[in-house]
Amino acid sequence: MASEFTFIVNKTCPICKNSTRVVKLKAKLPVVSVDEDFCSHYKKGFNPYYYHIWVCEKCGFAGDEKNFLAVMPKKHQEKIRKVLEEKKVKFVFMEERQMPDAVASYRLARLFAELRDMSLYQQAGIYLRIAWLYRFSEEKDMEMEYMGKAVDMYERSRLSELYPQGNMTEYDLLYLIAAIHYRMNHFEESKKYISKLMAYTELRRLAPKAYDSTKKLLESIREQEKEKEKNNKTAGRNVYKRR
Repeated sequence: MASEFTFIVNKTCPICKNSTRVVKLKAKLPVVSVDEDFCSHYKKGFNPYYYHIWVCEKCGFAGDEKNFLAVMPKKHQEKIRKVLEEKKVKFVFMEERQMPDAVASYRLARLFAELRDMSLYQQAGIYLRIAWLYRFSEEKDMEMEYMGKAVDMYERSRLSELYPQGNMTEYDLLYLIAAIHYRMNHFEESKKYISKLMAYTELRRLAPKAYDSTKKLLESIREQEKEKEKNNKTAGRNVYKRR
């Protein structure tokens, strides 16, 4: 049960100013594995990503803990209030969320992130987490759709925003874009960003983790390409034999 890992607290919504219940994690959970694009996997039975977004049970405003509690300019508050007046949000508070609840919370967070003029980097991160949710539920088409939205926004962010953004350096961003393309089987695009990253002569010294991750990613691409070439040759021989 989720209650083994969560507890309920009351917070003041920055939009409607009412007290609302939100769910917090009791402690960090041990990570079983991490995908190339930083998606963490935990023991089956509980998914902390389901609870990353807080949703006001009174008005429907949504955001992660940091953005929910941050001081918000009045112009953004007024813009969000206007939208919520026109479009009533029906989000039922539940301590134990299911997949549809989690996806709905992130979609709301993405809407309000845009209304608050949050960075493309931050909005891309929301799209990426939605893709992860679909990865966990093994809905490949939906995962790919949101991976595409995420990588497009990360690429736009790289061209228009200054880095670092939070803990994300430009090195990390280039690696992440390459990793997302890899997960989408866009190997040529992935190699393009790997080349950009490896062109930094000081990469190994300044960002050793990014350097090591990039090398592993390139090795994985080469292995995939070799396997694909092998399969194509086998398929070609089989066609020739049938003739």
